[in-house]
Amino acid sequence: MIDLWHPQLNKTELNAISALALAHVGDGVYELLVRTWLITAGRATNGSVHQATVRYVSAPAQAEAMDFLLGLLSEEENAAYRRGRNAHVRAIPKNATHEQYSKATGLEALFGYLYLSGRSERAQELFRALTEEHYAL
Repeated sequence: MIDLWHPQLNKTELNAISALALAHVGDGVYELLVRTWLITAGRATNGSVHQATVRYVSAPAQAEAMDFLLGLLSEEENAAYRRGRNAHVRAIPKNATHEQYSKATGLEALFGYLYLSGRSERAQELFRALTEEHYAL
């Protein structure tokens, strides 16, 4: 059985996964990173962690985060992002534009891709840059 905490899918296996499935996994990975950061950095208490998390994982916030991260991506990472960004989604939440939701789906696909390929350290590196440089502003 695959180690679900540390998956290491190869490129062929990753390419067989739909962009929306990558985004589905990446949504969970990204939210876990946000929650862990909020709690460990003292930015939220147990009572306010949900509301604080929503601020960072909403489509508009993820789109803004992706704008910051774009310049830090390798070509392979950029391709994973574009796969998610260009995926056909059926419904867009009322609080986001189509562009924001596409970028957010791309961010989630990127984090899903990194996690499933066994590159959790790279996902953490990108998230750390986001928290130390973008959210610190």
